[in-house]
Amino acid sequence: MLTVGKTFPAFNLKAAVTSDLQTAFTEINDKSYKGKWLVVFFWPKDFTFVCPTEIAEFGKLNKDFADRDAQVLGVSTDSEFVHLAWRQHKEELNGLPFPMVSDIKRELSSALGILDPEEGVAQRATFVVDPEGIIRFTMVTDLNVGRNVKEVLRVLDALQTDELCPCNWQKGQDTLQVA
Repeated sequence: MLTVGKTFPAFNLKAAVTSDLQTAFTEINDKSYKGKWLVVFFWPKDFTFVCPTEIAEFGKLNKDFADRDAQVLGVSTDSEFVHLAWRQHKEELNGLPFPMVSDIKRELSSALGILDPEEGVAQRATFVVDPEGIIRFTMVTDLNVGRNVKEVLRVLDALQTDELCPCNWQKGQDTLQVA
């Protein structure tokens, strides 16, 4: 698995960005949000049980990520058409404010090393990527366990201080000073 300090792979993928068939799709690549932090999270499958709870929570906190100059991208190995159908049929995903990216060929999941060997889908992984394209944080949980989106936001805050942040540090608290 690619981890902290490595360059996030180049990609060019289709995404569902609205619930309206006329404006639903766009292409997203590694340069689409140049100069921004990226929060790229993967879920195993659309139309499942744990995944929509996480996706909806990223949606609720999207403004908080945007306020930190970070673009959220949600990714699974389902097609952009399946993403659209899920957005249209799942109320909490209908107005989702970030792209649902399709890695149907599994190229990005494979390049990151997060393709689950038994299930053949992306693992439940999260990457925080700095504006230079360097991975600064990774987290992978079991397929059955949802992640804590507020923890991803906390880590982004800590990374953006470019300081030493102690355990359980929260935005606004003092960072550590080397004597």
